[in-house]
Parts: sequence; structure tokens; C-alpha cells
Amino acid sequence: MRQPVKTALGSGLLLADGAIGTELQRRGLEPGACAEAWNIQYPDRVEEVHRAYVEAGARFLTTNSFRGTRFALAGFGLGDRAAEVNRRAAELARRAAGDRAWVLGSIGPFGGFLEPLGDTSPEELHSWFREQASALLEGGADGIVLETMASKEEVGVGIRAARAAGAALVAAMMTFEKGKGTCRTMMGVAPEDAAKFMADEGADVVGSNCGTGLSMPDYAAIVAGFRSATGNPVLIRPNAGSPELVGDRVVYRQAPEAMAAEVMSLAGAGANIIGGCCGTTPGHIRAFGAVLRRGVDHES
Repeated sequence: MRQPVKTALGSGLLLADGAIGTELQRRGLEPGACAEAWNIQYPDRVEEVHRAYVEAGARFLTTNSFRGTRFALAGFGLGDRAAEVNRRAAELARRAAGDRAWVLGSIGPFGGFLEPLGDTSPEELHSWFREQASALLEGGADGIVLETMASKEEVGVGIRAARAAGAALVAAMMTFEKGKGTCRTMMGVAPEDAAKFMADEGADVVGSNCGTGLSMPDYAAIVAGFRSATGNPVLIRPNAGSPELVGDRVVYRQAPEAMAAEVMSLAGAGANIIGGCCGTTPGHIRAFGAVLRRGVDHES
């Protein structure tokens, strides 16, 4: 039987899974289509992705629910089925995980702007995030992970909503882009400020995923910035290089071996959980695990 998810955080360096969306595209998801709809339409293909990551060594799976708020799903005619879509997302990941992995329910940006930049109030967003988190937990998620957040206000609402839904563990990740000698979110937040804010808001795990124009040394610098600001566990999920448009598809070209050759820098900077984001595959996660195990064995 698997340990409680918080207990797992004290058991050394852990592997998370890699990308979900690009893996579903390999299985026929059209660019721009609703990946979350596949939880209902093609559940076997979604579960296949999760199983591949478990077999590759991932001990944290993320659900296929990144754009799963009622607001985002409404654009695909699925707003009224938000609870069903998210509950099914967690059920599929839970079934694939068994007792070999923990499941984190994925919540991404809702796709709009909070007041005063947009028309959405914090209270309305809280209700959408709480609805999504509740359904993910009902479906078997062990905790909630907020992903690819650029705004402190939005990630703060997400953390509070996940707590209100009863999540035993809340992870929160912001996304950064390379500037002139530094990495900041689209809204200008530095890694140190992001880490302190998310920890103060109540996130058990803080981290970063995705990003624009970032190399592995940049991701390591982000981890170091997080580590300097908090004692909370740090989760990092780099992309497989920068995206390239080939025809109508986005391609990420950094191979598993190339990324794995630099993955120890993330551990050395203080990461506790390492996975991948856009373009990473079960092959990347398997390669990460092999290198990290060798590194741990060498240190011991």
C-alpha cells in the first residue's frame, strides 16, 4: 500500500511524469483540440499515457485536466460537464498508478484575467477552481497541483481553492521566461518572490514548469532561487527544449539523453521532485531516473 502523499516527500529524490498533451498528440489528438475531452471519448489512450509513465519510473502522475475549469471547458461545449471530465481524469490516472505512484490533480490557468485586468472576480475563479479540485479528489487524486501560473493572484486563489476542497497536499508551480540575465514570470515575478508567496499562501510544494526560452541551467537557477526562499519541497518540470512549428504541429527536439545529461544540475540546485513538461516523454523520465540513481549511488 502506498504511503500518504506527504510522507512520500520525505523519502528522497522523486520522479514525476512528463508531458500529457504532446503524448496525446502522438496518439491522434489534433492541435488545438480539447485534450480533457479524451477522458470521456478515448479513456484507454489517456490511461495508456499514465501507465507508460509509471513503467518509466514516475512516482507522481498528473491528471489530464490542465484546462479543466468550467470556464475553459465552456469553449469546447463542456462547461456543464466540468465535474465529470475532472473526476474521470483522476480515475484514469488512479487506475494506472495503482499502489506504485501518487496522483496529483492538475489545474492550469483558467484562460482569462482577474479584475481589474479582466472581467473575472477572485470569488468566481475560486468557485471554478474549487469545483475542479473537488472533482479531482473525488476521482482519487492524492493532492492538487497548480501548474504554469504566471500571476501571483491567480495561483493564490488556486491554492486556497484546493485547500477548501480538502486537498491533503497542494503543489503550486509558476512558469518563467528568460529575460536580460534573469528569469521572471510574464507578470514580472522573480523565482524567490514566487516561492515565498506560494509557501506563505499554504502550498506544501513549490516549483516551476514549462517556460519560454529556458535552458537546463536556467531551470537549475530557478530551483536555486526557490531553495533560497523556502524550505518547502521544490518540484521542477523543464520542457524538452524550445518549441518548433513543423507544419501544423509543435515539435520539441531535445532528446532524452541530452536532457538527462544535465538533470543532476536540478538535483544539485535543491530540487526534490523532478519531472518534465512540454515535449518530454516516458523515455525522458526513464533517462532522468537512470542518471539520478547513478548520482545518488555515487554520492552515497
